[in-house]
Amino acid sequence: MATTAAGNETAAPGKAASAKAFSGFERMVAWRYLRARRKEAFISVIAGFSFIGIMLGVATLIIVMAVMNGFRTELVSRILGINGHMIVQAVDQPLSDYAGLAERFAAVPGVTMALPLVEGQTLASGREGAGTGALVRGIRPDDLTKLSVVSSNIRSGDMVGFATGQGVLIGSRMAAQLGLAAGDTITLVSPEGDVTPLGVNPRVKSYPVSGIFEIGMSEYDASIIYMPLEESQLYFNVEGIVQSIELFIADPDAVDELRPLIEEAAGRQIFLTDWRQRNQTFFSALQVERNVMFMILTLIVLVAALNIISGLIMLVKDKASDIAILRTMGATSGAIMRIFFMTGAAIGTVGTMAGVALGVIVCLNIESIRQFFSWVSGTVLFDPELYFLSQLPADMNMSETISVVVMALSLSFMATIFPAWRASRLDPVQALRYE
Repeated sequence: MATTAAGNETAAPGKAASAKAFSGFERMVAWRYLRARRKEAFISVIAGFSFIGIMLGVATLIIVMAVMNGFRTELVSRILGINGHMIVQAVDQPLSDYAGLAERFAAVPGVTMALPLVEGQTLASGREGAGTGALVRGIRPDDLTKLSVVSSNIRSGDMVGFATGQGVLIGSRMAAQLGLAAGDTITLVSPEGDVTPLGVNPRVKSYPVSGIFEIGMSEYDASIIYMPLEESQLYFNVEGIVQSIELFIADPDAVDELRPLIEEAAGRQIFLTDWRQRNQTFFSALQVERNVMFMILTLIVLVAALNIISGLIMLVKDKASDIAILRTMGATSGAIMRIFFMTGAAIGTVGTMAGVALGVIVCLNIESIRQFFSWVSGTVLFDPELYFLSQLPADMNMSETISVVVMALSLSFMATIFPAWRASRLDPVQALRYE
């Protein structure tokens, strides 16, 4: 038996050459090179930074992609939960036959609800003259009951007053801004009022607040008022007609397939739009931001992979005499290359797995972590007024997580190829000259 400079016994001459690829001998030597010794402390530090860089890069990628996926999912669910997936509007004549149209649309396979609506902008005011802009949505009480995202999120009050046509429902943020509670009175001012010889006078009318809802999307909770359909028709001077009929379908992505069926059920000329057209700019911006963030954060993993290259090159130079001894004993250039490849790949693999574990832990506790840092810093880190949502969401996607792992491992493995190749190219004489 012979002993290498690494301090471990190796096979006799000739046996190393005949060892299989990635054999126990090669794994043993690679593992020995991963363990730090006092004179190799600097190399160990570089390997440590490479490990930490890959771990943080992978974790950051997983966390950011999960938060952006959750952000998009929550926004889509809330936007589509309160707004129709397809919107029918009049073209040549007003929608005075909205009740019959809604029944025909609801009978189309794939359509779950058809809600006639009246909408209008108003100025809402509460106690002590506080005021804010509001979007009044006139809807039939039975239809509002079907709209579970609102009817199942009544935080105070009830829908009794709304069902009898004597009250309105307002969002929680609007109630807080105006200082209102269930049972109080809200005053609405509309510029489209009565026509007089002196012009159009604004219409001012007060309504009791029947209930206060909280959808969880700040823009809606701060701006929407639900009013009984007949009362909204009187308030906006559109008696007997509605402005649109919103259709909710089982599969929001199937709007193109349902479009001809809806047009056929209408039996008249209509203007039909869908949720993708109305929110195209918004969701396109989210997608662009998501792709750019992925590219930027990938650079963290790339920098860590480059650290593996520098660490392995220094390790190859430091172990030149070991390489000479191994080659003299019969180790092939392929064996040397595999030894150093496993050394670098181990750093990338363990760092990637640690990054996945860290990313999953953070994603599962993202809201608690946000609240902790908000408490420590004394500031609101995820302001609902800016980000529309009251909580920080995280939705991990399995395919994206796998793609991040594959990308990190690929960069790590590619980073080890060049230093391992350089080590395999050294013959015993050249290797001894490094010393």
